[in-house]
Amino acid sequence: MDLCVCVHSCPCLSFCVPGQHRFLGPSISKVRSLKLDSSIWSNELVELFLEVGNKNANSFWAANVPLEEDLHSGASAEQRANLIRRKYRERRYRRVLEGFLNLEQLNQALCAAVVSPDVLQTMALVFSGADVMCATGDPTYSTPYLLAQRAGQKLQMEFLHQNKLTGKQLLIPPLVMKEGKWTFVCFEFLQQSVSPQNPSAKLKAFLDKNMARRWCTLEGGFLSYYESERSPSAIGRVNVTDVVISMAVNKTETMTGAGAVFTVELYLQTDRVLIVGAETQETQNDWIQALTKVTHFAYNSELIGRLYYKEGHDLYHWRMGWFMLEGSALHFSPGEEEGEEEVLQLKQLQELTVSTHTEGEDKIQVLLMVEGRRTVYIHGFNKMDFALWHSAITLAAGTDGKALSDQQLTKNGVPIIVDSCIAFITQYGLCQEGVYQRPGDSSRVALLLQEFTKNARNVKLREKEHRLEDVTDTLKSFLSQAEDALLTKELYPYWVSALDEKDEVQRVKKYCTFIESLPKINKSTLDALLQHLYRIQQCSHLNHMPSEKLASVFSSCLFQTRGQTPLEISVVRDLISNYVTLFKVNEEQVQQMERENSFITRWNDKKDTTVSRPIEPNQIRPSFEHMRSAELAESALSMRNVTFTADDFWTTFEVIENGELERPLHHSEKVLEQVLEWSSLDFPSSAFLVIKKFAVAKRAADRKGKFIKSDSLKFNDGSSKLLSGHKFQDKYVVLCAEKLLLYRDIKSTKVEKAVLLKSVKCYLGLKKKLKPPTR
Repeated sequence: MDLCVCVHSCPCLSFCVPGQHRFLGPSISKVRSLKLDSSIWSNELVELFLEVGNKNANSFWAANVPLEEDLHSGASAEQRANLIRRKYRERRYRRVLEGFLNLEQLNQALCAAVVSPDVLQTMALVFSGADVMCATGDPTYSTPYLLAQRAGQKLQMEFLHQNKLTGKQLLIPPLVMKEGKWTFVCFEFLQQSVSPQNPSAKLKAFLDKNMARRWCTLEGGFLSYYESERSPSAIGRVNVTDVVISMAVNKTETMTGAGAVFTVELYLQTDRVLIVGAETQETQNDWIQALTKVTHFAYNSELIGRLYYKEGHDLYHWRMGWFMLEGSALHFSPGEEEGEEEVLQLKQLQELTVSTHTEGEDKIQVLLMVEGRRTVYIHGFNKMDFALWHSAITLAAGTDGKALSDQQLTKNGVPIIVDSCIAFITQYGLCQEGVYQRPGDSSRVALLLQEFTKNARNVKLREKEHRLEDVTDTLKSFLSQAEDALLTKELYPYWVSALDEKDEVQRVKKYCTFIESLPKINKSTLDALLQHLYRIQQCSHLNHMPSEKLASVFSSCLFQTRGQTPLEISVVRDLISNYVTLFKVNEEQVQQMERENSFITRWNDKKDTTVSRPIEPNQIRPSFEHMRSAELAESALSMRNVTFTADDFWTTFEVIENGELERPLHHSEKVLEQVLEWSSLDFPSSAFLVIKKFAVAKRAADRKGKFIKSDSLKFNDGSSKLLSGHKFQDKYVVLCAEKLLLYRDIKSTKVEKAVLLKSVKCYLGLKKKLKPPTR
C-alpha cells in the first residue's frame, strides 16, 4: 500500500515518521511518498500508521491552534515552517491532559495505558512528558514495553519501540514548564574539580559565592543558559555532545545561603567543570535524564562518562569507551565500536593502583584494576576527570558499611575479612587445642577490625605478627556485628522450627531450602565458613573441637542473639555436620579436604618437615590461599632454623616434568594458584615445589630505559604441522617492549609471530621429549 507521510519539516501533515530517528511524533521535513512493503516496514508499523493517522495525531498536536495562527491556502513556506516549529518543537498547541500533577502520575498512567489497545492515549501521555523507559515497579516486567509485551499489545510495543528516544531534541515538557519547575541554577566554570563524592565544604563555599539563577535550555546538543526566560540571547553555551566527557551527580542536597541545591557537574575536555544545580531532586532527575539522552550516557548513575582504557588481552592499544559507575559496579563498553557491555565488580578487585605512564612526550596517570584473572587500565582526558574517576572508584571499591555486601570481597563473593581469617586459622589453628575457645586481646581485635574496614586488601595476616586467638575473635566479632545475621533474622523462626523434624534427613532438606533463599553473599559466606568449621571438627582428635563445641561458639554469631540457646546450637551443629550434603560437595572435593588436612597437620609438625622435601601437588588449598612464594620460603626456613642475610635471596621454585624444567616464582605469586594449575599437566604427580637460593639476575636497559635483546635462536612452537626433520627452526628473535617478536631471519622486516610476555611462563631446563637439536 502507499501512504503519504512526512519525514522532517512537513508543511501540511501533522503525522510524521522521521526516517532517521524512527519515532511517531513531532518532526519537521518535506512530504515524501513511500512504498510501505514488508521489506521496509513491518506489519505492526503499517498498522500503527493506520491506527494513528493524521486526524487522530492532529486531535492531540493541533487541539488548541488559534484561528489567527492557522494556515490558509495561500500561506508561504516560511509560515508553514513556523507553524510546524510551534506545533511540534514548542508543543504550543497540544491538548493538555487534565488531572496529572507531576511526572510520577504521568508514568503511572502510561503503565496502565500500554496494556490496553488505546495507542492514542499512550501517544498523548508520552508527548505530555511521560517517560517511555520509566520503572514500572515490577522486577520482571520493568519497563512499559515489557508490560505491553506481556499483554500482547503489538501496536503499543511498536509505538514504544519507535519512541524510546523521544525527548532528545526537546528538553522541557510544557506540563513541567507550566508549573515553573524548570528554573535551573547555573554556575560559572570551575578551574578545579569539586568531586560529588565529597562536596560539602568546598562546593558549599563556591555555591554561596557564585550562585546565580539562570534559565536553561538543551536543544540540538547545546546547553544554553540565559539571564531569564525572556532573554533573547544566551549568555553561555556548551556543546554537550562533543565537549562533556564526564558527568557526576550529587544525589544529596547541598545547603547554601540561598537554600538547598541538587547539583550536577559536567567535566569538559578543556580541563574545566561546569556546575549546574536544581532546587528539587525531581527537577535534577529530569535534567539528568535529558542530558544522558543527548550524550548517550546511562541514566540514573552516580558517575558517567568517557575514558580511555585497555585490557589484559590487548595492552598496547588504548580505546575510548563509555563508563558508568553504579554502586560498586563499573560498567563499560567500547565507544564507537560494536561490543557488549562489560562489568567490573569493584568490591572484588584484587588490586587497585595508580602509576605514571609515558605516552609519546606526555606523562599520564593510569589506574590499574585487577579482578580475578582480568586486568583493566584506564586514564582520563585530563587530570581533572582522572582525579574524579580515581576518587569515585576508590570509594566504591572500599568498605562502606557493616552489611556483608558493603565489604571488600574475594572473587568468590566472600568478604575478604572472613576469607583471610579462615585461611590463617586453618593454617595455624587446625591442630591447636581449644581453637576458638581462647579469648583474644580486645584492643588488638578492635585494631584488626579497623584495619580490615579501612582496606581489607592490604591486611596480610602473618604468624609472627598476629596471634591466633586475636584472629579467631576478629572473625567472631565481625559476624556478630554485621548489619544482619549471616543466617538472617528474618529466617530465624524457620531454622529453629526445622528441629521439629526428628528425622535428620528431613531436617537437612529443610535447611537446604532455607540456604537457597539466602542472599547470594550470605550463601557464599556461609559456604566458606561451614567448610572451615567442618574441617576443624574433622581434626577434633587434635584440637578437641567437635561440631557440638563449635556450634556452641558460633550459634550466637550466626544468629546474632544475646545468649546461646539449645535450639540455636542444635541448628548450627546440624549445619556443620551436614556441610557436605547441604552444599552438594562431591566425593573428590571431600577427599581433597582430607588431603589438605593431612598436609597441614604434617606441616605443623616440625619433626616431619624438611626444606628439601618436595611439596606434592593437590595438597594445598584454603589454608594457603593467600600464602605467597616469599612467605612460604620464609616460613620453611624459620621452621628449619636456617639463618640468612639480606643479601641471600631464597625463593620457591616450581619444578615440573620430573625435574627437567623449573622456574622461580615471583615473590607475589600465590602458591595455591600455581599448585592447582598442575592438574592441567600430563603428569601432575611429577610436579613439586622446592625452596632454595636464587641468583638474582640484573636487568639490562638501553638509554631510554627499555629492555631490548635480539639473537638468532632455535624455535619450536609445539606445532605438529612442521615439515622439517625436527620441530626446531632457525628464527631471529627480538625481545622488545614486553613482546617476543619472531622473524624468519635477521633481514626480515615482517613479524611472523608476536608473543606477549605477560601471557606466558618461562621455565629453565632441558625438556627431553621435545628432542632439542642441542643441549
